[in-house]
Parts: sequence; C-alpha cells; structure tokens
Amino acid sequence: MSRIGRLPIELPKGVTFNFSEADHQVTVKGPKGELKQRIDADFKVTLEEGNVVVHRPTEQKRHKAMHGLYRSLINNMVEGVSKGYKAQLELIGVGYKATAQGNVLDLSLGYSHSVIVGIPSELKVQAIQEKGQNPTIILEGIDKQLLGQVAAKIKSLRSVEPYKGKGIRFVGEYVRRKAGKAAAK
Repeated sequence: MSRIGRLPIELPKGVTFNFSEADHQVTVKGPKGELKQRIDADFKVTLEEGNVVVHRPTEQKRHKAMHGLYRSLINNMVEGVSKGYKAQLELIGVGYKATAQGNVLDLSLGYSHSVIVGIPSELKVQAIQEKGQNPTIILEGIDKQLLGQVAAKIKSLRSVEPYKGKGIRFVGEYVRRKAGKAAAK
C-alpha cells in the first residue's frame, strides 16, 4: 500500500472540504480562497472524523501510482487555502533590477532590452530593492503548482551560470561553482 496515499489529511479550522461524485471533483475552501481538482473516477475521497482519506479501488500498478499523487495534491490544496505558499527569487548580477506594478513584472537582466513578465491574477508579486542587497522577487499564492511554474519561468529568463554565479535563483539555493581557466605557464 502507498505510504503517502494512506496517510489521512487533517483539515485545519476554517477549511471546508467537498467531493462531488458526479464529476469527481474535490473542492477545498479556506480563509485564503478556493481550489478545485478533478481526480480519476476510480478513486473515492471521504471525510472521516475531520480527516480527508483517499481510497484506491485495486492494487493495480496505475492505481498505486495515482494514490499518493491524489493525496499529495489534496494536501497541497488544504495547505494552500489555509496558509498559502511563497517563493522568493533573488537577482544576482551587476545592474540586475526588478520592478512590479500590479501583476506585471519588469526585469532588467543584462540584456539590451528589459524583460516584461505577466503574472497570473491568482498570484501576488512584489519586488524589493534594498540598498546593499540583491533585488528580490516575492511570489505569493494558494496554488502550489501555479506558483512553482511561474517561479521556474522567471528563473529560466536568466539561469545561474556556474563561473560567476550571476542569474536568478531561489533565496538560499546553492549553486555549484566552477574554477574556470587556470593560468597557463
């Protein structure tokens, strides 16, 4: 049996859970918002003693694989609507800047032009530029998948190079550095 799939999901206060058997859709509402997720028609999701439990129908390999997936997706939804998710990216490089106006992010990344990124309305974006610190982009939202996808897209605009460490990285991310060319003599 799936070790992740069999774990119950505890619902915090203020979070409501609903599973519609007609269209196999899980709906989770909380203080930060509402999320919906469609699941496979074979699976059943029940509410038992304040905990959400995902049941798989058989021991087929496909069902075993999906069991842990659906449990993790529902757990991420519960955590998102109760606490929310946050991603912090820092820009490392001379002249790298970030400004946010509404849900539009304007980045100066050492190219001949500035890069403008539209952020989905489900996420909040904030750009912080403190003196003596690297510019930081803060993304906040309730959907973990969407947040990670947008953060990865921003990060791919100027990926970190291994020689000087310039580029966009997550705060606290370790980048393995290379030595470069040694003096030939």
